Amino acid sequence: MKVILQQDVKKLGQKGDIVEVSEGYGRNFLLPRKAAILATAENLNVATAKAGSKARKEAQATDEAKLMAKQLESVSVTIPVRIGEGGKLFGSVTGKDVADALAKQNIDVDKKKIALPNITGEGEYEVTIKVHPSIQSKIKVNIVAE
Repeated sequence: MKVILQQDVKKLGQKGDIVEVSEGYGRNFLLPRKAAILATAENLNVATAKAGSKARKEAQATDEAKLMAKQLESVSVTIPVRIGEGGKLFGSVTGKDVADALAKQNIDVDKKKIALPNITGEGEYEVTIKVHPSIQSKIKVNIVAE
């Protein structure tokens, strides 16, 4: 029996997949729980249209992420921090600090997508920003004394 999954099912497939299952599993488990629908000709056409639409959206998102990553490569931000004796920082520099500095330059980046190296004092550091799950960009962050 061929079915189209309406939600993710462990060890079977993801939402939108067309899978072959046994009659009993499909009739007694998947269909009553609305986890799948029968793979009729009409349902198959709808599923392929949705899959094509999803693929186009993912391709567009990837293209936009590549463009943003290329733009971010040339970005440099300066973050003033309090420095104590021996050049050590008071507190720490966080992703929020970098995101705020980028926001002042009209660049919107989520603080959770910023991966900071170990920042110990003044200097220039390379910070990684995850623009897309598969695309990363690096920016320069200058840490200066306040």
